[in-house]
Amino acid sequence: MRILTYTVTPEEDGRMVKGILRGSLQLSYTLLKSLKWRENAILLNGQSVHVNTIVHAGDTVSVVLSERTPREDLYCANAAKPDIVYEDDDLLVLNKLAGIAMHPKAGDASAPSLAAMLTNYLGEGSVPHFVSRLDKGTSGLLITAKSGYVHDRLRRALHSSDLRREYRAVTVGTVEPPCGVIDAPIGRAEGSIIRRCVRADGLPSLTEYETLQVNDRFTLLRLRPQTGRTHQLRVHMAYLGHPLAGDWLYGTEDKTLIARPALHSYELWFTQPVTGQKLHFTAPIPQDMQRLME
Repeated sequence: MRILTYTVTPEEDGRMVKGILRGSLQLSYTLLKSLKWRENAILLNGQSVHVNTIVHAGDTVSVVLSERTPREDLYCANAAKPDIVYEDDDLLVLNKLAGIAMHPKAGDASAPSLAAMLTNYLGEGSVPHFVSRLDKGTSGLLITAKSGYVHDRLRRALHSSDLRREYRAVTVGTVEPPCGVIDAPIGRAEGSIIRRCVRADGLPSLTEYETLQVNDRFTLLRLRPQTGRTHQLRVHMAYLGHPLAGDWLYGTEDKTLIARPALHSYELWFTQPVTGQKLHFTAPIPQDMQRLME
């Protein structure tokens, strides 16, 4: 159980507890609303108080970050341990393997999933809070929070200087020009609940790309998404005429080359929202993508 503690500054003297929680501690309105009705969840100098209570300089405001109801169907005592790159009291950074889904498939709770692996690792009754998601076929780094509070703080930081992601992708052909920005709105493709496409009435979507290596068949790219649309990197590269190698949905599937779309979440920078620590991680490009460039 995570407890946040904050000392009221002289400038905040005379404010209400809810002002400290919403302002200095940056609790969302939804979280604050739920905590108000939980016994001993909001404390002032160790005593349970109403959120309208006035605070004074030097007072200590504490919040007990209890969780929402866990999904018991996610717990599996035999689930494999996730590949943990980093862990602290508030979050984990995981290196996801290609072929592992984020959540169990509907009607098949026994299928391997990152949510089940994480629930098994953190313990029965825990709740996975993935800050962003990766497609089943995509490998690499992602963040999962241990509380809804930290999850909300990190979600708000997505695509800002406080949380940046960089990918590696292998695309078909030689990409020209070798670097640039793809500014093309993305929406749902007609007649499909899965497929996305570039369309004038889609949501704004922005991707920076840079060529790192070229051979006679493929290009290795650095991709930096500035927005977070579904399948954004896959759609944008197909829009340029260079779909990801192995992309069955936006290109051509060829399992003799690679058994999934050649996309890897390679690098991650973010600010730990509770401690303020600057964190940076990389995950090596998997062998199935490396082989395409050899």
